[in-house]
Amino acid sequence: MAFSEEVKLLAWKRAGGKCECGLSGCGHGARCNADLSGRTWHAHHVVSEQAGGSDALGNCQVLCVPCHENTGSYGRS
Repeated sequence: MAFSEEVKLLAWKRAGGKCECGLSGCGHGARCNADLSGRTWHAHHVVSEQAGGSDALGNCQVLCVPCHENTGSYGRS
């Protein structure tokens, strides 16, 4: 499964259009906070589907592409 368009829109609104990264070692510090307006961004599963994570809003994180690529689960469900 994947996030619905509704969940992605709600996550975008919650994030205020900014990267929600809180990953250590992403190169951006505690929170990237990059403005994603007009930029490509990804909806990331905080807990991967493989590990039992859901497609609910509470498991969706808005990330800029570089931060998403630095997650341990990038490219996997």
